[in-house]
Amino acid sequence: MPHTETPGTEAVPATRLRWWTELPLILLVYACYSAGRLVVRGDVADAVDHGLALLRIEKALYLNAEHPLNRLFTREPWIGIPADFWYASLHYLVTPAVLIWLFRSHAVRYRAARTWLMTSTFIGLIGFTLLPTCPPRLLDASHGFVDTMAYYSSWGWWGGEASAPRGLGGMTNQYAAMPSLHVGWALWCGVILWKYGRGRWTRTAAVVYPLVTTIVVMGTANHYFLDALAGAAVMGAGLLLAPHVTRVADLVKARYLPASVSVPVASSDTDATIVSAGCQTSAGERIPRQRHPESRYGAGAEPGASPTDAGEGAPAAAR
Repeated sequence: MPHTETPGTEAVPATRLRWWTELPLILLVYACYSAGRLVVRGDVADAVDHGLALLRIEKALYLNAEHPLNRLFTREPWIGIPADFWYASLHYLVTPAVLIWLFRSHAVRYRAARTWLMTSTFIGLIGFTLLPTCPPRLLDASHGFVDTMAYYSSWGWWGGEASAPRGLGGMTNQYAAMPSLHVGWALWCGVILWKYGRGRWTRTAAVVYPLVTTIVVMGTANHYFLDALAGAAVMGAGLLLAPHVTRVADLVKARYLPASVSVPVASSDTDATIVSAGCQTSAGERIPRQRHPESRYGAGAEPGASPTDAGEGAPAAAR
């Protein structure tokens, strides 16, 4: 059946997402994330206890990869220094770059992917709140870890307090280690690049980036292996919850921001006469009883012939 609309109205289609609305939203979410990390510092003694508990679990399960990696990064500057730059900067660069690429090249997929990322980030913030965890680099030196960020601080902009710029370490929560969103965000980037990217290099980056990030966060003594696993688990939970978050957002938007606007074409209160009311046009007619010139004069007829001489379908009279 042909599509019909309510007489007198015309629906305006919903507009696609625009960068000037997306950018403030992303900045707002990131600001909430950063502020949440800063405010929810937790108790230092509890954070140390949680860190040691994770280390004991890993040793019991033979999962303690942090010690050999940290010794390698400390012994070999050609590995440790690039790893510190990787940890301090790439998650600020690669994640937004993938978001922008997805927005420009796969706009239909963007909203679901963005919602997945934001949902997972908020879940991670809950983890920082409920389980403040001391990273390996802040444990007592007797546990055998070296803070490579502090060890190689003369090579970068960071100091001895996480990856914050030198002198700004007090503006970050150094005990927000569980889960590792460095790994979580890198995994998100890898999935997006693998699923929507084209070409061998893109697929290679999709695998290498989260894998190397996992190695880097352990080798720099910023995270335990279980932190990395928790980061992956948070992304999985965010993926499952994202459709529900989208539905709730749509319900709120439908209630407060109608998706379509009805534009009245003619008001029933006016006395304007509808000229074509009750009339139908046939093929070749522009308005009722007005035919196209060729239909009106007939094939080969001259425009100067009178209507009486050239009737309906009759040839024009010879002059």
